[in-house]
Amino acid sequence: MADELIDILDNTGKPTGEVKLKSVAHQLGLYHASVHIWFYTKNGEILFQKRADIKDTFPGLWDVSVAGHIGTGETQIQSALREIREEIGISVTKNTLTFIGTYLAEKTPTPNIFDNEFHYIYISELTTPLSSLSMQKEEVSDLALLHIDTVTKIMKDPIYWKLYVPHDKQYYALILKEIKNRL
Repeated sequence: MADELIDILDNTGKPTGEVKLKSVAHQLGLYHASVHIWFYTKNGEILFQKRADIKDTFPGLWDVSVAGHIGTGETQIQSALREIREEIGISVTKNTLTFIGTYLAEKTPTPNIFDNEFHYIYISELTTPLSSLSMQKEEVSDLALLHIDTVTKIMKDPIYWKLYVPHDKQYYALILKEIKNRL
């Protein structure tokens, strides 16, 4: 996984004008931005990716359909479209993405990584069959469609919940609410 240059933000999400390597931002706890794209089907299923075992944060855990840092000079949409192509191998247009909000996550996934990230969150209907998606092996080790009712049950079960990236429950609640509103 290549280190990438990212724009540094202040604690309100405004650009500072600084550019740093992602690894440096994580070491120093600098605020930065990412995109999260959640895909869902009209049948009420949500696409989850299993993070590759070589990832430096939350390896082997189930997570958002597609996610990634916004590269220096990229817009949120450019980053979202790029990450979708890279991680699951499909091309979508910006018109298929619905922006649902920004969520600040301040996490320390390991003793040396301080990840202060503004997630720009999008949802989109998945119209490509799961079997036609192609995973970027450096990022994704598996893909699964889970019904929204199953996701809700998993969130309440501490055994299964440990298999998922520990986003705040309010974050997941926002995603589930927005997807339910479109079914």
